[in-house]
Amino acid sequence: MEKRAQCKMRGDSTWPLQLCVSALYFKDLCFPSVLAVVVCADPSSNHMEAQQGSPDTSSEECTVLEALPGKGSGLLCSKHKGKVPALYCLPCESAVCEDCIVEQHVDHPTDSLTKIVDQQHTALQERLDAAKNRLPQIRGAAQVLRDIQQQLSSQKNSIEEDIHSSFSELHKTLDTRKSVLLMELEVTYGLKQKVLQAQLDTLLKEEAAINSNCSVTGEALDGASEAAVLQTHKDFGERLSELASQGLPLQPEENDQLELMMEVEGLRKSIHNLGAIITTNAVASQTEACGEGLEQSVVGQPTSVIITTRDKSGGLCKTGNAIISAEIFTPDGSITDGEILDHKNGTYEFLYTLHKEGDFSLALRLYDQHIKGSPFRLKATSSPDDSPPTTSGANAASTGSSEGGARRRSAKSPGSRSRQKGVRRGGSLFSTPKKKVNPIEDDLIFRIGTKGRNKGEFTNLQGVAASSDSILIADSNNQCVQIFSNQGEFLSRFGVRGRSPGQLQRPTGVAVHPNGDIIIADYDNKWVSIFTSDGKYKAKLGSGRLMGPKGVSVDQNGHVIVVDNKACMVFIFQPSGKLVTKFGSRGNGDRQFAGPHFAAVNNNNEIIVTDFHNHSVKVFSAEGEFLLKFGSNGEGNGQFNAPTGVAVDINGNIIVADWGNSRIQVFDGSGSFLSYINTAADPLYGPQGLALTSDGHVVVADSGNHCFKVYRYLQ
Repeated sequence: MEKRAQCKMRGDSTWPLQLCVSALYFKDLCFPSVLAVVVCADPSSNHMEAQQGSPDTSSEECTVLEALPGKGSGLLCSKHKGKVPALYCLPCESAVCEDCIVEQHVDHPTDSLTKIVDQQHTALQERLDAAKNRLPQIRGAAQVLRDIQQQLSSQKNSIEEDIHSSFSELHKTLDTRKSVLLMELEVTYGLKQKVLQAQLDTLLKEEAAINSNCSVTGEALDGASEAAVLQTHKDFGERLSELASQGLPLQPEENDQLELMMEVEGLRKSIHNLGAIITTNAVASQTEACGEGLEQSVVGQPTSVIITTRDKSGGLCKTGNAIISAEIFTPDGSITDGEILDHKNGTYEFLYTLHKEGDFSLALRLYDQHIKGSPFRLKATSSPDDSPPTTSGANAASTGSSEGGARRRSAKSPGSRSRQKGVRRGGSLFSTPKKKVNPIEDDLIFRIGTKGRNKGEFTNLQGVAASSDSILIADSNNQCVQIFSNQGEFLSRFGVRGRSPGQLQRPTGVAVHPNGDIIIADYDNKWVSIFTSDGKYKAKLGSGRLMGPKGVSVDQNGHVIVVDNKACMVFIFQPSGKLVTKFGSRGNGDRQFAGPHFAAVNNNNEIIVTDFHNHSVKVFSAEGEFLLKFGSNGEGNGQFNAPTGVAVDINGNIIVADWGNSRIQVFDGSGSFLSYINTAADPLYGPQGLALTSDGHVVVADSGNHCFKVYRYLQ
């Protein structure tokens, strides 16, 4: 090997310095102590420089070796002319000849120089390969950081825009209120002035009449002419009597009160505390989960997992609001949801209930990154006695946690009890879409689909939409949208998996715009994509604003309504992507949500939203003002166990898919329960999206059974 450097004796760098074969590292590379013999390659010079590299010194005495002339990498011992080193002194870490051993290294253990060189060559190669193997990890980590930086910048720009927009709206609202108050002042002042001026005019008129009549009468009396007195009495006597006895508005008919009542101090305090920038320092690589729910669950019983968020140094985060997602993957590939409770102290609780036995996978993510040990292997059994011991499980080993953090909650989670028990239908459906006619007298007309990736097959279908003559299905895990006729015939599908504009990563919601465009909520890409009716990509909206868009709908103004499941908000966009308004936050208040899923719009342009973890349906005006809500957690009429899909008929009745109870309920526009849709013949299993077809039927995504079903609906 060769390294150009300056020869200390020549004082120039014309000739390269050559490293002897026994030396594997240059001194200045800071490797472990090895012999580095460097020879100036100037053919006219016999200069050479030898260094013994060590951690704490730059130079020390050692045996100096000369290159063997004409032999390339051979060595000559400088102390014993003509001797070629064949051994390696292990304590001295240097190449030696036989004479060196006799004189200086007699008691030192030695080994073959060739063997040592081969060993060190192999070791160096292994270290080189190990270092190179880190490059893909570094590049991958760097790309993740770039993605986070990009998302952070997008979030910052979005928040800046929101701040400017919000305060601009506040300015407009204040200016409008200012104008209203000034107008109200002007109107009130004018009305009072009108009354007072009219009263004043009346009095002044009467005053003038009295003065005039009195003046004429006085002149007649002062003249002392009998004829004048008689004539004046005749002309003015009665008039003077009228003026003297006439009722006049002598008391004020208005007052001078005009006051301004403005609670500025309260408003000032509200403005002072208006808005907040919410974040945490939590990182997924340090965040841990514990509890028996990481490894086992009893079918039909709520199970919990405790998630503890930590910062990059492993310190406990003591505030809430971190964005955590949890998904349980069933053996057949479908996804089961649960409920995440924020304790507001840096810990979170994931509650879930499984409905069948088997092996499952639990993925816990913080800011879309798997936490420590995720995904976890989970087993569901029919009774606690069948549960495997948790003390030695692989998950506990991977997380380093114990059962001490587990807590059993008595509160229900979605699916804890089932009114209509879901069963999975199998062998009667084939890979090609085939209509299955209902054999029992109920509301089912037909069902389409089975699990798979071919045309007419689904894996975790979510959103449903209906156009004038077709049914659209958001096939989430197949990253596509499939289109069928109202009679269930497969027409087409489109979608390519990916994270670039025009690609789909996890489509969960679908809607049809009045202009025919297809609007798709892409949960994992965190935006909404717009395609033409034949599946050609047009645009995206909400990028940088949305955190987990689940459902989409279109209002009567053509605006796109997006239900953000992660942000617990509803966004309203123009098709161009401009934000019209947004409303909602995380919580259980009237204007708050806990994992909202889908939305529908009624004839009054009111927005109906299913609030999954709050077990209710909420209705808002087009501007986001809360109007009403209905539903509570339970199995009775009008109760929900995590509502999902929603639709509205022409009469304003609201149709709701009840995910945990595996049923469909119908309500009037005020939220009063009306009826069920009979699904007993072929029970639902975790229904998701729901829509009304153009011929008046209800179509629902039966996610757990990997099919969609069409039911009769009498409006």
